[in-house]
Amino acid sequence: MRSDVITVQTGSRPAVRDITAEAQGFVSSEGDGLLHVFVPHATAGLAIIETGSGSDDDLLRALDDLLPTDDRWRHRHGSPGHGRDHVLPAFVPPYATLPVLGGRLALGTWQSLCLVDTNGDNPVRQVRFSFLPA
Repeated sequence: MRSDVITVQTGSRPAVRDITAEAQGFVSSEGDGLLHVFVPHATAGLAIIETGSGSDDDLLRALDDLLPTDDRWRHRHGSPGHGRDHVLPAFVPPYATLPVLGGRLALGTWQSLCLVDTNGDNPVRQVRFSFLPA
């Protein structure tokens, strides 16, 4: 298995960052197999969604509706509502596994691999790519 870590700047506001190009670059010299992607953070996740048409903003809005940034959370350090950031990975998991065929991610036409980060207190994230050959 080959593995590497990239750093992604997410900023101080909730963000959906498309990391498809970085994932594709990681597997481009490979053949068939599986790409496992993991975010080693307690307050971020990975989603496979369409980007560029507003779906990324829709996802953030849906997360705000589902997990509001108010004082209901028992986990209270950090910014107001930060407890919701620790619940996020239960809804947007910190991992994804993608098929790779001939060195190409086998994603659908409108699918992108995205890092989802609602925690503005941590603007820099690590993402681990691990390729398991067939």
